[in-house]
Amino acid sequence: MTRVSFKKTKTSEERMFEIIRRPVVTEKATLASEYNQFTFQVPLDASKCEVKESVERLFKVKVVGVNTLRQQGKLKRFRNKLGKRCDYKKAIVTLAEGQSIDLSTGV
Repeated sequence: MTRVSFKKTKTSEERMFEIIRRPVVTEKATLASEYNQFTFQVPLDASKCEVKESVERLFKVKVVGVNTLRQQGKLKRFRNKLGKRCDYKKAIVTLAEGQSIDLSTGV
């Protein structure tokens, strides 16, 4: 059995600010912040490694894990025409014990 090693890539400063678009402020996300989990909207092509590195460098915290999900845009009707909202990706970032992010002053 062979071991596969992944090369760690360093995210550029510009890409770092593109990855963390905005925090998701919902009731569910607010309740998760009690358990050191913070939710951010990220681009569809962002990987978990990029999200982890961006959060660690922007907020100077230690990230334990990242979970991502793709949210499909809703179908909406406007003036008798059918339209679709944009798809987006959410990243739920779990921080190390004792660390937190103040989202009101963040990005």
